[in-house]
Amino acid sequence: MTLGAFAIVAAASAALAVQAPAAVNSTDKAAIEKIVHDYILEHPEIIPQAVEKLQAKRMSSTIDASRSALETPYAGAWEGAANADVTVVEFFDYACGYCRASLPDLAKLVGSDAKVKVVYRELPILSETSGDAAKVSLLAAERGQYMAYHKALYGAGKVTRDTIVAAAAKAGITKSEAESAIASSKYDSEIQSNIALAQKLQATGTPTFVIGGQVLNGAIGFDALKEGVATARGK
Repeated sequence: MTLGAFAIVAAASAALAVQAPAAVNSTDKAAIEKIVHDYILEHPEIIPQAVEKLQAKRMSSTIDASRSALETPYAGAWEGAANADVTVVEFFDYACGYCRASLPDLAKLVGSDAKVKVVYRELPILSETSGDAAKVSLLAAERGQYMAYHKALYGAGKVTRDTIVAAAAKAGITKSEAESAIASSKYDSEIQSNIALAQKLQATGTPTFVIGGQVLNGAIGFDALKEGVATARGK
């Protein structure tokens, strides 16, 4: 059944609940179809509303099915509360300016909410050096120096081999160790797993945030992040 068909069914349910006369037999197909038809013509706005609600429900189910994979960080690729009640997942690319712009918003969120964890998932899709940066990032996660590298590389501006190595040095990783990570295939499976997760969630680019049952695309800002956390808590 198509998405539009599901929307019609949702609209039909609303119509029957609101307008079905007591005298109409529930088996009278023609009468039911007439009620649905008339209700939809009088309230066409319910169709996009039903479609949006269905899409949100489907996405929430998709997230739930992948929640462990999403919210379990790679080694130390996270910040915030160890025992968080809400986990914010960010798919990002070091070459993405919008991801860089989101960094202070995430820092503010973690600093203002003691029960939030941010899990960072590398999604290097913009350039070859994005992949190099992601590999060194995962090495930094193994070393317990993830955020030091993460912030240093974003602070360096354009992502190049030189800025990657310099950021790694600030995190206590030598040039030879960084270059070995870049040349290695060790981290390919983690990166491919992140790409597969992002595709499953229909991510449209970076950054993409997953909060509770929602997928939020783009540099949405602190207020939207905070609202997403509140929604996940049911507030």
